[in-house]
Amino acid sequence: MSETGAIKRAVEPVQRPARTNGHPFPDDGKKIKNSAASGAGPGSEFPDNELSHNELSHADIAADEIRAEAAALEISPSRDAAPRATEIELKLLVDADRLADFSDAPVIVANARNKGTRKHLKAVYYDTPKRMLQRNGLSFRVRQSGARFTQTVKAEFGNDPLRRGEWEASVPSFAPDVALALPFIPDKLRADLERHPLEAVFTTDIRRHQRLVDLPSGTVEIAFDQGHLKSDDRSMQVSEIELELKAGSPSAIYELALRLAEYGPARPSIRSKSARGFDLAADSPPAARRPRKLRLDPSSSLDEAFAAILRACLHHLLQSLPAAEDGRDPEGIHQLRVALRRLRSALDLMRSVVSLNKLDLLRSETKWLAQNLSAARDWDVFQRETLRVVAHGCPAIAGFDALDGAVERRRTACYDKARLALTDRRASSLLIGLGGWIEARGWRSDVAPEHLGQLAEPAMSFARRILSTQHAKVLKRGRRFKSLPAEELHQVRLAAKKLRYVADFLLPLYGQQKSAKRFSSKLADLQQELGIYNDMATTASLLADVGAESSGSGIAAAAIAGWQAHAMVGTEPRLRKAWSDFVKTKVPWSTEAEA
Repeated sequence: MSETGAIKRAVEPVQRPARTNGHPFPDDGKKIKNSAASGAGPGSEFPDNELSHNELSHADIAADEIRAEAAALEISPSRDAAPRATEIELKLLVDADRLADFSDAPVIVANARNKGTRKHLKAVYYDTPKRMLQRNGLSFRVRQSGARFTQTVKAEFGNDPLRRGEWEASVPSFAPDVALALPFIPDKLRADLERHPLEAVFTTDIRRHQRLVDLPSGTVEIAFDQGHLKSDDRSMQVSEIELELKAGSPSAIYELALRLAEYGPARPSIRSKSARGFDLAADSPPAARRPRKLRLDPSSSLDEAFAAILRACLHHLLQSLPAAEDGRDPEGIHQLRVALRRLRSALDLMRSVVSLNKLDLLRSETKWLAQNLSAARDWDVFQRETLRVVAHGCPAIAGFDALDGAVERRRTACYDKARLALTDRRASSLLIGLGGWIEARGWRSDVAPEHLGQLAEPAMSFARRILSTQHAKVLKRGRRFKSLPAEELHQVRLAAKKLRYVADFLLPLYGQQKSAKRFSSKLADLQQELGIYNDMATTASLLADVGAESSGSGIAAAAIAGWQAHAMVGTEPRLRKAWSDFVKTKVPWSTEAEA
């Protein structure tokens, strides 16, 4: 049977179901009516909703943690529809012709329980026509393994790169039963799901070789997945290793991932098949998202705050990688650079407590990766913002097409350089090693004995000291602000940027105080104006770099220089106002600041 025929057979129950769990479906299979409106509740007429004892727990996830995480998602699991567990997993992307070799990696051969099992998994992913579930961090699928069909709802968990909520129930075919899923859908989405029909968005066809690996730090289920995703006439290859924690510490996942990355090229990823499938269906590049807002309890210890901050930085890094590698959306490289700067700022935060050797090594590797991305970002900004704006504003001037061609060649070369760095083992080792260090809280072993007690102290006192110090540095750099030359304004920008990252990390300790929001807003305004000023100052060097290559673009280059010189004059009043507003703003850590 051909691949297309196999996929068609796989989705046949969706296309032509007569009746599932007593609920009618249309013959065309494109829209699947929601069964929840009938009023049948989960656990009443649907015995398949009951899960086995093994499906209800993992050894390392306590029941109270599951309830807490469900509450964070506004989910209230019913008594008859309990969550399977929190899924803790990481993916490694591997070349298709090398995937099978990894099963013979020394760490697998030495620690796997047996030869494992092989499965043929087919799945259909569903959503509303407006992708309401996907937009809210949820995925909904029905998967076939042998004669068994399992319906699964998955949900993201904040800034943790490894954890996802996962709830399962058995169903008789590929046709989904929405009533079984409703207990695990946040309340605010249930009404929408009841009103709008589900439709099949894409399918997966995966051959999986699955094994259990026992390490001192935990037991990891390793799955070697090879196959493809398909939506209409588009398809995407899948070749990856999934590492899912079954017992023990999440650091076991990173330990195993690092050993595998030493055996052969393997790049870490948290991008699910669901995310890839929806992008495939929409024919769109991977999303480049800004970092989520950090949440810290005011009573957190410094050790807990360090873990939350670093985990958020790693999540932003891993989340930004697919879009940066893809290259179609310039926001991808931008967000990856932001993530790397945030990480370096987080490591700098720890300098007064943690040994410099480990921090300097991580910071050095982070700097190496960032340096390989900076030129691509500079050319993105120049081409998509500066050049296009000026060309549009000066249509009578010749040479912009020639200049754009030369810029595009430079930009392409810089993206090639960035992709080489991102696929380098050095980058994989950095990301995997960082994850393991965070999960094991490795900084504890790098803390001098006299500082160990500081980790247990409230993070609030540390925040006050660090924020106050960095704020003072910005004010010092900005003395006589109105008369500062460009190079000194650049130093103010760097100090303000560092304060912005430190504030993003530590101001969440102050909760919803108006003073914290006001300070963040004024600091963001200042950083934005300084950034615009800096982008203008960078233009001259880029024009000089590309000028010799681009014959016939001299007049266009001169027009850009003149445009920006004029714009620089117009920018200065806004910049000075942003500085004045920032200086006048009371700091949240002051006892006089408004609560």
